[in-house]
Formats: sequence, C-alpha cells, structure tokens
Amino acid sequence: MTRAAAVIPVRYDSSRFPGKALASILGKPMIQWVYEGAKQARLVDRVIIATDDSRIREAAKGFGAAAVMTSRDHGSGTERAAEIAQNIDNNIIINIQGDEPLISGRLVDALVEVLQDKSVPMASLMTRVDDTAFIDDPNMVKVAVDMDGYALYFSRSPLPYRAPDFFYLHVGIYGFQRDFLLRFPDLRPSRLERTEKLEQLRVLENGFRIRMIEVPHPALSVDAPQDIIKVEEILKKKTHE
Repeated sequence: MTRAAAVIPVRYDSSRFPGKALASILGKPMIQWVYEGAKQARLVDRVIIATDDSRIREAAKGFGAAAVMTSRDHGSGTERAAEIAQNIDNNIIINIQGDEPLISGRLVDALVEVLQDKSVPMASLMTRVDDTAFIDDPNMVKVAVDMDGYALYFSRSPLPYRAPDFFYLHVGIYGFQRDFLLRFPDLRPSRLERTEKLEQLRVLENGFRIRMIEVPHPALSVDAPQDIIKVEEILKKKTHE
C-alpha cells in the first residue's frame, strides 16, 4: 500500500472571514482541529501545514505541527500544496482545506485507497444532502457526477437545477498523484474556475478527470463566523456519544 503525505494549505486573508484559520473552536484554533483530524489517518506518513503568514506558522508550531512558509503569489490552495510536493517524495499527496475542522482520518484514508490506482490523477469527496433547501446556498459547493463516479461539474449554483430529492455536496479535501499535482500550476487557469471561484474546475476544463467518493460526512466547512457555532455543536455531540 502506497502511503501519502497530507498538506493543509492555509492563508490568513479571507474575503468572507479574515483570520478564520485561527478562529477559536472549543478553545483551539480551527487549524488545529484540521491538523488533528488529518493525523488520525492510518495511511499518511506526515501532515504539513503550508502557509504564507507567520501568525499561522507560529500557531501551528504551538500545537506541535510541522509548518512551512510558502510563496504569497499562489492563486489557490492547490498551487500552495504543489510547492510543498516539490520537496517530498510521497507519490500520493492529500490536500486538505484549512476550513474543514470536522475532517477525519478515515476520509483521508478513503482518498489514499482510491489513488492506489495510478490511472486516477485526482480524487475528491462528496456527501449526499437530502434537504434540498440548502441547494441555493453559494457557500455549499455542489457536484454532479457521471455513472462511474467521475465529476461532471462543480458549482456554487443549484446543481442539479430544481433537484427533487437530494444533491451531492463537495467536501473540501483532494487527493493527487504527486506527478499530476506538480503539473497543476502549469495548467491554464480556466474561465469556469475564475467565474465560480473553484480551483477544481481548472482540472475539468483542461480535460482531466476527478474521481469522486461518496462518504457519510457532517458536511460543514467554516465560511463565515456563524458557522463556528454549528461546528461546536457537532463537536460537543461527538464528545457525548
């Protein structure tokens, strides 16, 4: 079994929630929750926080994480992860967004297992949402897949339009073959990527495929301050189960 390295690209600036990586969740910065969740993975050798901000680096060192400073010029978290991938020798790289405090090791391992097939350049996760009232929320990224489980499109708009029963919500974690991740920054940024502000669309628009894996996951990333309260409620329930 080929093992992976996990990279958590984090920047301090955020248009909707500046400094959210350091926002406190039950007394710990959000990035610590992400790091500790990733560390639970059985198939990961190392977890690295990649940032362009010294405040995040110092916070990461404070809870014992490996933290590396990266360029400020990256346009996406995937580009930041690619910079880290240049200096490590794992053939599978898992890119975990820093606003996923509910991430767990089993989700990371699910990606590593799929990427044992070297013909899959990239994989990601999705979860089924049965309450279609959420389908209009632009902070909830939807994905449509083909019959083989490969992504057809990602969007902040309702997808599919007027879904009568459920939709698939994208979970912000990506897995890459290292060679493909190193190619990503050289792919031409796409019109769809710029319009939707979704970096994974660059992959699709350049003709590559993304294998999607359905997982049972409390799909809640932190996009705004009010999301912190929802995450804390979920975490409190977990501790009492």
